[in-house]
Amino acid sequence: MLCCWGAPVRDGFGLLKPDKVKHANNYCGIRSMCPKSGVEDMSAGRSFLGFIRDGKVSVLRLRNEDYDHDGELEQLQLKNDKIRSIVCGGAGAVLLAYAGRVFIMDKSTVCRPLKGLENRQVIQIACGDQHSMALTKDGQLFVWGENSHGQLGLKKEHPGSPSAQQVKSLCGIPLAQISAGGDHSFVLSLSGVVFGWGKNSAGQLGLGDTTDRHVPTVVNSLNRKKTVSISCGGEHTATLSKGGTVFTFGSGGFGQLGHNSFKDEHHPRVVAELWGSKVSQVTCGRRHTLVSVSSSKLIYSFGCGMQGQLGNGEMIKQSVPLPVDLSNECDHEYMIEKLIAGENHSFVLFFKELESKPKSTLRGVLTLNDRMIDRWVSESDSWKVIKKEINTVFSSAASLNGSFLKTSCDEHYQTSVENCGLDFVLVKTSFAKLSENERLISEVVKVVQQKLLPSLNPNPTGVESLRLYLLLPELIRGLQKQRTELTGAITSKILQLNPAARKVLEMYWSKLPDDWLKGLVKLFHKETAELIGQISCVKTGHDLIRHMQNFLQILQMLYEVCCSTHNDITNSDFIIHEVNDLIVTLQVTLKNLAMILWGLRFTEDFNDLVTLKDYYLGIIEILVKFPFAADTQSKQRMFCVSQRWIYSVIHIDNVLHINRESLLTDTLQYLRQNTHSFYYQLKVVFIGENGIDMKGLSAEFFTLLSQSLLKWEKKVLEVQGNSLVWFNPDHTQGNKDFYYLGVICGMALYNHHYMDINFPLALFKKLLKLSPTLNDLEELSPVEAGNLKNLLEEDEDVVDILFLDFTVKGQELIPNGGQIQVNKVNRQKYVDLYVDFVFNKSVKNQFKHFSSGFSKGCPLDIWSMFHPEELQELLQGSPKYEWQELQTSASYESCSASDELIKNFWTVFFEFSEENKKKFLMFLYGTDRVPVGGFSKRPLKICQSDGPDPDDRLPEAQTCFGRLILPKYSDINTLHNKLIHAINFCEVFGRG
Repeated sequence: MLCCWGAPVRDGFGLLKPDKVKHANNYCGIRSMCPKSGVEDMSAGRSFLGFIRDGKVSVLRLRNEDYDHDGELEQLQLKNDKIRSIVCGGAGAVLLAYAGRVFIMDKSTVCRPLKGLENRQVIQIACGDQHSMALTKDGQLFVWGENSHGQLGLKKEHPGSPSAQQVKSLCGIPLAQISAGGDHSFVLSLSGVVFGWGKNSAGQLGLGDTTDRHVPTVVNSLNRKKTVSISCGGEHTATLSKGGTVFTFGSGGFGQLGHNSFKDEHHPRVVAELWGSKVSQVTCGRRHTLVSVSSSKLIYSFGCGMQGQLGNGEMIKQSVPLPVDLSNECDHEYMIEKLIAGENHSFVLFFKELESKPKSTLRGVLTLNDRMIDRWVSESDSWKVIKKEINTVFSSAASLNGSFLKTSCDEHYQTSVENCGLDFVLVKTSFAKLSENERLISEVVKVVQQKLLPSLNPNPTGVESLRLYLLLPELIRGLQKQRTELTGAITSKILQLNPAARKVLEMYWSKLPDDWLKGLVKLFHKETAELIGQISCVKTGHDLIRHMQNFLQILQMLYEVCCSTHNDITNSDFIIHEVNDLIVTLQVTLKNLAMILWGLRFTEDFNDLVTLKDYYLGIIEILVKFPFAADTQSKQRMFCVSQRWIYSVIHIDNVLHINRESLLTDTLQYLRQNTHSFYYQLKVVFIGENGIDMKGLSAEFFTLLSQSLLKWEKKVLEVQGNSLVWFNPDHTQGNKDFYYLGVICGMALYNHHYMDINFPLALFKKLLKLSPTLNDLEELSPVEAGNLKNLLEEDEDVVDILFLDFTVKGQELIPNGGQIQVNKVNRQKYVDLYVDFVFNKSVKNQFKHFSSGFSKGCPLDIWSMFHPEELQELLQGSPKYEWQELQTSASYESCSASDELIKNFWTVFFEFSEENKKKFLMFLYGTDRVPVGGFSKRPLKICQSDGPDPDDRLPEAQTCFGRLILPKYSDINTLHNKLIHAINFCEVFGRG
């Protein structure tokens, strides 16, 4: 049954004789009819009414300013095409055939196929005044017509087009519905995300302004509103949420927004009068709106009723929804199927409850589901049909992004920058099924590789398009073949994403289930490891390097995600052990090249070796940028290999002659001469002492220099109460002092020695361009940090009575900070600024010059590959004194561990105080710092001396070799006394 009301029009429309039309027994002017051939679909535009019966289309020309009477019902000539849907616009109409072909009808009712959609299966159409839209089965949106206000969404400079043009900015968005208004357009995604564009003079795009948009723009205020349908009017828009809530926005001059006013609305606003009505449909006419409530069979209307289109019998403007009186027409047998609102007319299509419901004219894009996969795996359909479906789904980003949505509890409607909306369990089980059928998965891989990946847009419009970057790696993980090639391709596509999209993808990664995130890390880690393994086997090529860099960049992104989410994926999960093989290959290459340079061997492969050397050193330079990729020992080896190559090419030593009494002064004077070659090894000679520096003397030099710096009268450094050392913020005049402090620390690192200065971890974070945190302040100043933590936890009343403002030690943290009180709202900002002040603002110049000096003193930037904790240990030594390890790693010469002398030695040693144990280290090695990796990384050899009168002699230490020479003392007490004397007065002994 068809009901209608509004402007006068030919009774029966030509569908049946006028005397068969039933006129309601009320004042509303409502007419109803039941044509013998039932109306399957219809549409009302400015110039035409269109009806579909048995797949055939008839149109009726409406009277208007150009046509002073209704025309005759005219059947369109469409040969053998059966029509499923029709939409009438400003001047013509668009028709959709069941086969998916689109026809356009002009003013003269001539129909022709639309150009630009050949071989495309269209599932939805929409028509505005001068533009139209079509949605294909694989999720592509096409537009044509005028673009005067950007209603095509093809950017501002596009002039419009008579043929269909793809809206590429929406590629990847799984669309559920499209709608066209006068000169504006809307689409709705499967997750309820709303995009609008075009004319916005009355705020009909719902974006809070009246500026036209020429590209699809997300209506953020409708996010998470569970929008299920959209309808566009002439200059207003209505949306319907699941549960029946109606929002309207745009032009309200005729009351068409239903807000009990005639004002425009620039933001979506709930139609309050319909609250709780559980609206099931909403449709917009030119200047009026209709809604229906299926459960109560009620229809409400509001807006312009000057032609009777509100169905209330009055020619008025109505700004609140009121029921249309259909009591005599819509009895218990009929259900509301579709509302149609034209310019001056309103229609309702009914069907009987006992009859089969007509096929819906609104269809969604093809998506992958469990039932489809089961059908593919079992090959219950022909392989030709299955291949066609695979091609449709896996060649379309929109189709894949619309698959596997977590619809339970409507979670997919919560899609946002933090929630991808995927059902991860369903994805895993589904892709596992696909992988079971080799022919099936091979076809999927081929389509993904040849069609899907090349089509991806690096500048996606909405976050839903990023689901693909979660789905594809999971698909790839189950592959046995072509895994590396596909992983490389998806890696490139991720890196091509614009920064905002990559940020959202990283957020999605951070919210992944642990097993899924682990799988992602394993996938890219495995590919990187295999690639580096190939390179270490002397496989060369720029493509290999490019792929390696790409994989490492993805691992870097994942590493940062894992660090921020504090899950159980550790640093060790990212370490690529094949880096060690790479270092070995480089060492062999450099050794062979050095032998040639020193004339120790001859070969015709010199040029090849040089090329290979440059190739591997280039790879090391790349690895330096990815600190997670190697363990500490591998990084140290890279550091040493790079140095040894420099040493082997030109052997130069920097010899520093120094007085113990004026050590700091002499060192600064030497550095100011600017003659030191920082790339080459430092050798130290203490004036007036015998000894050749084989690392021992220079180790002692840096230890003594550390002590001098801490006692420096210029007070460059401040020693905190917990013995940690930080820059003196009040020392603002001597920038060169901080520069040379940095130079000395850099030199110590470069020469593999330790500085006996307890800098906090924050310093090493800053050197590596990482930001210190409140936890770092807790290490440096526990009291200050404790107060700040308490501030963050206090109740609002307590915060207020503290009377804190945005100043620290009399300095403002922000402009006018002394006038801004710290409260519950801004206290986190205050804490962040406080930490920033301590570590950055208050010592900005001091650190700037220190950092510059550090880079000068350690000219190889491989040091930037270390983590802050690693760099701290390399410069300061390990904080763990595992004394038992010193004993277990010791070796012996001219004696054994079971000898009484050795037993006595270890008994005496373990009875020492902690201070004396460290003095022993200083005596033995020239430094009391523990090497990275523990005492096992530094040799300790104890040698028994067999000279005469052992009880009259003192122990000796060869610091360069970690060799302790013990006379064969007669008893343990003598050993104790002689050892104590040696470690306390070792400065007087010349040691080599």
